[in-house]
Amino acid sequence: MDKTVSEVKVLVVDDQPSIVEELCEFLDSSGYRCVPCHSSTQAIESFAADASIALVLCDLHMPQCNGIELLRALKVIAGQQRIFEAIMLTGRADKQDVIKALREGFADYYQKPADLNELLEGVQRQEAAIQERQKSFQHLVKLNQKLQFLADSIDDLYQDLDKARGLGAQRRASDVESEPDNENLPAIFEQLSPRQLEVARLVSKGKTNYQIACELGITENTVKLYVSQVLRLTHMHNRTQLALALAPGNSPLRLRVTAH
Repeated sequence: MDKTVSEVKVLVVDDQPSIVEELCEFLDSSGYRCVPCHSSTQAIESFAADASIALVLCDLHMPQCNGIELLRALKVIAGQQRIFEAIMLTGRADKQDVIKALREGFADYYQKPADLNELLEGVQRQEAAIQERQKSFQHLVKLNQKLQFLADSIDDLYQDLDKARGLGAQRRASDVESEPDNENLPAIFEQLSPRQLEVARLVSKGKTNYQIACELGITENTVKLYVSQVLRLTHMHNRTQLALALAPGNSPLRLRVTAH
C-alpha cells in the first residue's frame, strides 16, 4: 500500500547537518515531504522559492541569524496571504528565550535531543492547525467576494439613484408624454419609483434581464434587484403576473386576480 503523503511540506533548519538528516529521514518515513537547510540564509531562500512549505522546524541558536530572527524574515515573505506555522528546537532551554520565541509566533518548542515520537505528534497538531486556518482563509476569501459583489450592486443602485434625482422631473414629464396609458395605471404601481416602474414596463414587454440592462445602462445583477423589488412591492409572484397587470386594458378586477 502506498504511503499517504501530507500536503504540508516541512522546512527543517539546523546548523548541524546530522540533526537535519535525522529529522528529515524520520519525517519522510512518517509521510512528510521535507526541505533540508543548514543555515537561516538557505532556509529563507528555500521558503521564498517554495510556496508549498507550510511548517518550519528550526533550531533556536544558530550562527548569523537565530531562530527568532529567521521567523521574522519568513513572516515578511509570507505576508498576509500565506499560512504557515513554526516549531522551535533548542539545546539550551533558557526560559526567557523560550518566552521570547513563543511571543514572536512559534507555535511550539522541543528541547534537543527531541523525542521523535513526541515531535511527530507536535508536527501532526500543527498540520491540523494549518489545514483549519487554510479552510478559514478560503471561507473569508469567498465571503469577501460576496461582499464585493454586493458592494458593486449597491454602487450601481446609488448611481441610478443619483441619476433619478437629477433627471426625476424630466423623466416624469417624459413618461407622461410617452405612456398614454399612465392614467389607467393600476394603483398598486403608484408606489414604485420611476426606475422601478421603468424596469417593470420593460419586463411587461417580454425583455430579458440582459436586454433591460443594456437598454438602461446598468448591470444585469442590478436589474435582478429591481425586478425583485417590484415583485415584492406589488405582491406579484412572477414576471408573467407583472406583464399581465401592466397589459393594456387591465382592470382592477383583473389586477386582483393576477396579484393574488
